[in-house]
Amino acid sequence: MAGNRKSQRIEPSFQGAAGRDDDFHVGAGDRVAGGGGRRGRGKPPKAERPRRGSARRREPSRGGIFGLLRRLVYWCLVLGLWGAIGVGGLVLYYGARMPSATSWSIPDRPPNVKIMSVNGDIVANRGLTGGEALSLENMSPYIPQAVIAIEDRRFYAHFGIDPLGLARAMLTNLTSGRMVQGGSTLTQQLAKNMFLSPERTLERKVQEVLLALWLEHKYSKDQILAMYLNRVFFGSNSYGVEAASRRYFNKSARDVNLGEAALLAGLLKAPSRLSPARDPEAAEARAQVVLGAMREEGYVTDNEIKTAMSQTPARARSYWSGAQYYAADMVMAQLPGMIGDIKEDLVIDTTIDLDLEKKADETLSAMLDKEGAKSNASQAALVSIDGTGAIRALVGGRDYAESQFDRASKARRQPGSAFKPFVYAAALEAGRSPLSVRNDAPVRIGKWTPENYDQKYRGEVTLASALANSLNTIAAQLVMEVGPGEVVKLARRLGIESELQANASIALGTSEVTLVELTAAYAPFMNGGYKATPHIIRRISTADGTVLYENTYDNPPRVLEPNIVSMMNGMMMRVITEGTGKNARIPGWPAAGKSGTTQSFRDALFVGYTSNLTTGVWFGNDDGKSMKKVTGGGLPAKAWGEFMTAAHAGLSPSPLFGTANGDPLQDPARAAPEEGGDQLFDIISRTLDTDQRPAGNGEAVATDRTGAVPLDDGLIPPADVGGERQTGTRRTTLFDFLTGG
Repeated sequence: MAGNRKSQRIEPSFQGAAGRDDDFHVGAGDRVAGGGGRRGRGKPPKAERPRRGSARRREPSRGGIFGLLRRLVYWCLVLGLWGAIGVGGLVLYYGARMPSATSWSIPDRPPNVKIMSVNGDIVANRGLTGGEALSLENMSPYIPQAVIAIEDRRFYAHFGIDPLGLARAMLTNLTSGRMVQGGSTLTQQLAKNMFLSPERTLERKVQEVLLALWLEHKYSKDQILAMYLNRVFFGSNSYGVEAASRRYFNKSARDVNLGEAALLAGLLKAPSRLSPARDPEAAEARAQVVLGAMREEGYVTDNEIKTAMSQTPARARSYWSGAQYYAADMVMAQLPGMIGDIKEDLVIDTTIDLDLEKKADETLSAMLDKEGAKSNASQAALVSIDGTGAIRALVGGRDYAESQFDRASKARRQPGSAFKPFVYAAALEAGRSPLSVRNDAPVRIGKWTPENYDQKYRGEVTLASALANSLNTIAAQLVMEVGPGEVVKLARRLGIESELQANASIALGTSEVTLVELTAAYAPFMNGGYKATPHIIRRISTADGTVLYENTYDNPPRVLEPNIVSMMNGMMMRVITEGTGKNARIPGWPAAGKSGTTQSFRDALFVGYTSNLTTGVWFGNDDGKSMKKVTGGGLPAKAWGEFMTAAHAGLSPSPLFGTANGDPLQDPARAAPEEGGDQLFDIISRTLDTDQRPAGNGEAVATDRTGAVPLDDGLIPPADVGGERQTGTRRTTLFDFLTGG
């Protein structure tokens, strides 16, 4: 009992050093094991200690969810720190591989050449970019709004890198399971486009970030946005908003409307695939997405969205289209020879009149659409110049989008009878007159026997009548009288630069020339006898207005005497009023010109002039195939008449040079008949070894097999004129020549 009482004795509570009694407590009913005297002074009996397992089970309940969160935060901080150290190391490593930041500079934008019309309108932009650079203030405000809304909504809020935008893009891509958003800012895209290659590597991405930070530090947001919009690729070889706007809408970026701005901004996602020149439906669908983004950002209202969506989608051509681009090509071809390499933005003032250019293009297109197929004529060209040689209109082919080859300035073709005015002018200079008489009869020069188109002969005719009716026999006689060399000299003096063969067949235009030089060589008949050097560039200036070049064609040399010009104008007026060029008549306007048709109807031309313009027109096929009896007095003369009628609408008619006082052919003071016939000359007989190849239209086209004919200083008479055609060589006496026998 005593033991039991001892065991039931209650020991005092255990107190710690601080004297607290709440660390250990035994209730009144608890039993304490033996040895309680020693244990009472230290720790509770072993039987009463808390078990380890139960203590562990109670720990979570004491720490709870907050302990778990503390550990999670701790490890996130640890991992973030190590990640930051790793990223910093990569930045330092790849940054060290870049040039020093002090040497960084914005690369020059590839120079643009802005080509202007004579009225100050833009003909075209040429260069690697395809358009000039515009400031934000000068472009449509819809363009930057649309680009920011779809590409970088926080552009004005971030510092070159947008962590929020990057996180949003990552989340969107993860939830969609594919790449639908990019995290790069506009600043990063600009850095990539200007400085880096398109390859996707970690090094390039790090360098892109560093360059973006540098750009944000050095330039304002508006400057960065302007640089981006003027350099970014919009598809179809268009870099910058100005180039893209002109490419797709044929207008300046200054005038772009809301729907067009949305389309341009939509192209940035995939410029080549979404180009309206390739897939207009896809481009329009993407534009609708951009409009929605603009509405979300508060740039536009629902009514504006409704108006934009109702507009007709852009239908861009697959290539630049319009005849003015032939003129732009000519400008770019001549530019290096005038100023050398193009190193800065240039402004080129040209002589092109866009209204005339449009009329010329429409005229040729309508003529080919209406009669081209049935006439087997697939191409046409036109050039129109004024009295100084300034090219006012140039059409190099049927459709620039299909073929960029300029048939007006680059293609060399036989002019046929359109070359005859130079023969007649040489004859007038040698003393003949429009009233001189020649015998239209069979002619044989060596083995060459030229025939008239209708294979008929009219007997004695004046030179004026012979030119009006394009008589081949008379032209051949005149060439032999004055000498082929003299004809070549006169043609060169008037502006023909292509190689000319000085032989008898030059009378029928067998030497090839370009339409531009042939037309320019007619201009001295229009302007009173002065050379008209064809030119298209008036002035070349830098973007700041510094003049680098200005043409000097305002003081041309005289190449024909006034009396010769007066007589030629009277003769060639009859070509239109009563000869082969009747289809070229212009109501109310005096006009002159000459038709030309080559062997087997391969080429047909009409070149003519008023006191205002000289215009040349050509019809044919690129492969040289024959047309279906198309002559110079047919399609070319019709097209010439339609274009010149439109070009002279609203202008007051004025007479040709030397014809104001009536027909110069009937004025003895200005066109006196020859006294005593043609001047005396040494009688020279010569045999020309040439092949006669009859043209399908009856006009003989000769091909010289032995080369150029040796020239003499004196005049050369024809070999055989009139009578039956003979073989062999016949000596011609002075009497025979004077009597036409």
